[in-house]
Amino acid sequence: MLFKRKSSITALDGLHAFAMLLPYGLLFSLFIAIPIALAIYLSFTYFDLVQSPVFAGLHNYVALLTQDSIFFQKVLPNTIYFALIVGPGGYVISFIMAWMLAQIQRIPRTILALLLYMPSLAGGVFVSVVWRTIFSGNQSGYINAILLRWNLIETPVQFLLSPDYLLSVMIIVSLWSAMGIGFLAMLAGILNINEELYEAAYIDGLKNRFQEIIYITIPSMKPQMLFGAVMAIVGAFNNGAIGVALSGVNPTPDYSGQLITNHIDDYGFLRYEMGYAAAISVALLCMAWVFSKIAYTFFGEKD
Repeated sequence: MLFKRKSSITALDGLHAFAMLLPYGLLFSLFIAIPIALAIYLSFTYFDLVQSPVFAGLHNYVALLTQDSIFFQKVLPNTIYFALIVGPGGYVISFIMAWMLAQIQRIPRTILALLLYMPSLAGGVFVSVVWRTIFSGNQSGYINAILLRWNLIETPVQFLLSPDYLLSVMIIVSLWSAMGIGFLAMLAGILNINEELYEAAYIDGLKNRFQEIIYITIPSMKPQMLFGAVMAIVGAFNNGAIGVALSGVNPTPDYSGQLITNHIDDYGFLRYEMGYAAAISVALLCMAWVFSKIAYTFFGEKD
């Protein structure tokens, strides 16, 4: 009787756990697992959205590696350059701002955190309205107006249409809106650190705030640091909409602001080569996975 009762309790606990995990499992399957599986499947096909997918083997991947000169000459270098600046840069800025906000009182901290989070929350609306006005290519643009007033230029500079400036503007805008959900996670992690750790550290010889951050703050919030790093990586590799929103065209002028996500949109929704677009998206997924693994080596739990 005792054995049967233990078995029934175990089965009931398992049923409760399954019921609790079912919503997450359904959402994960619907929005992540199934789309990834479909993308991998379509990457091995020729699919134009009109006819049924036709199996093409490795043709799309061979074409990506050997025939797509734009991808290797423009898109891939732009994406790596953009990601290496915006990813680590936005990550560091998010941590610094979170640490600074954690030092002030609750009410001003909440207000400032909301203000910093709003640009990432506004997304494309913020980009198209505010930053296109700031970098407008006529005399009404704020940057051009200042440069003309100071006699630094004679004619307005086309910041958003010139291949020489577009990618730099994209990086500036992306860094400005870098305080996303990773920033909030870092702020929560810092606020939840036990204050007794700092007191004990200063008793043991800790001398300044920099040592406090290195030896106490960061090691005590590794899960939040890892989450912020992954979000920064994913955001950096998926920020292609900024270039299109700023320039107003896809492809961007001379492919100067073209990132991998723009390349996917170009082939998938403008040329209707969904199989090839899926192959590019799989390549992007692999790149993001590699960089996420690198982040895990720094902030993941060793045990």
